Amino acid sequence: MDRIIAALHRSVAVAVACGVLAACAVPPRPELPPLRSEAPLAGLALADHGDWPAAQWWRQYADRQLDDLETRALANSPSLDEAQRRLQTLIAAVDSARATAGLAAQGNLELQRQRLSENGLIPPRFLGFTWYNQADLNLQFKYDFDLFGKTRAAVAGAIDQARAGEAERSAASLALTAAVADVYFGWQVDQAHLALARDSEQALERLRTLVTLRVARGIDVADSIHQSQARLAAARELRVAWAGSAQLRLAALAALLGVAPAELPTLQPHALPPIDAHLPADVGLDLIARRPDIAAARWRVEAAMRQVDRARAQFYPDIGIAGLVGLQSLDLDKLLNLDSRLLGVGPALHLPLFARGQLKAAYGVSQAQLDAAAAQYDAVVVSAANDVATQALALTQAQARRSEREAQLATAGELHTLATARARQGLVDERAVLAAQVELLQQRDALLALDAQSVAAQVALTKALGGGYRSDAPAGAPSHSTPTDRVLPR
Repeated sequence: MDRIIAALHRSVAVAVACGVLAACAVPPRPELPPLRSEAPLAGLALADHGDWPAAQWWRQYADRQLDDLETRALANSPSLDEAQRRLQTLIAAVDSARATAGLAAQGNLELQRQRLSENGLIPPRFLGFTWYNQADLNLQFKYDFDLFGKTRAAVAGAIDQARAGEAERSAASLALTAAVADVYFGWQVDQAHLALARDSEQALERLRTLVTLRVARGIDVADSIHQSQARLAAARELRVAWAGSAQLRLAALAALLGVAPAELPTLQPHALPPIDAHLPADVGLDLIARRPDIAAARWRVEAAMRQVDRARAQFYPDIGIAGLVGLQSLDLDKLLNLDSRLLGVGPALHLPLFARGQLKAAYGVSQAQLDAAAAQYDAVVVSAANDVATQALALTQAQARRSEREAQLATAGELHTLATARARQGLVDERAVLAAQVELLQQRDALLALDAQSVAAQVALTKALGGGYRSDAPAGAPSHSTPTDRVLPR
């Protein structure tokens, strides 16, 4: 036993010496490209005393129908199922990477009956037998010390990829809930447009009737009938268009929920919710931690850095211990005897002496992947900032236009009131009242369109702000510590 221990000591000393020599050829650790720590939103002229979205941000609208749709979507959506399967694949990759670390053991049982050749190295006549049996029952094991962090880097990279997959699933969930809200409010808008179109159609039908009577009595020319019929046909076409749009939105809603249109719950139309156009005060700084797509990109940078560590560790030798414990016998009856035992143990050493070109190529690929991941991260941050700015400005502009449209609507309402009063006094006929009513309905329809833009922009802004997501990704640049310095979660 003392000789075995001494041999092990000598082998470890040789391995360490080889590792020191190999380290002289190891390329230096690369510098990580600088990463953005703040979204470029400075100078955005918007109110900044709003709150960040809550996790279930759609509940702010106090709409039970929307709450039910969101619950169904999160439970049954095919898009979330796909994201969940991707995440499970990445988690399995973590388990696979961990399985390669530490102690590996393998049990073997082999029974063999063999005939010796008469013309072989040892003819059977010298042994006294032609056939013989051999049984082997053993346990082989190997322990990799992973002194240079190759396996730990692989495990850490797999964990970071899994974290990126988890953030991507959150991004898919956010995209789904935002799409459901957008389609649902779009359906509500279509129903409101449809109601206004029906009122306009009724008013224009009454107006056509009056024009037809006046033409029949010779008061107006026949062209008036054609004009009234054209306006009525346009109103009917608009009604059909809004009805068709509502049906398309229900089909889209069913697809988001993963059900047939007939399986959708019955929806009731109601007024659109009030809108808030404010942004959080710390939006430029905290947006990076609030967007799941940014978090996913950040974890990919971490994973790429771990891949660089792994590629760099390939230049060092692998050092471990391999052993064998078992039983072996040419006679099956003696297999379990104590004299049939066998034991072997010794150091395992792998030196990459003639693979430097391949290692340098793999290391260069890992560096390029790291640079690409860093560039992708910065691109995602800039895109997220642009998304926030675009939706916030769209919401602000829609609300600014709404105030002007409200003034036009008030004027149209006053004209309708005056026309009604004059008709009661006999100063004008019903045509003036109907014309004022149609104009009033058109102004209401235009105001509704602006409200629809505001709701859609607010939903999009909520999505752009992360929809209540909160990342645990590193805030600064990835650590330049070696993999042995990282504490890996289990």
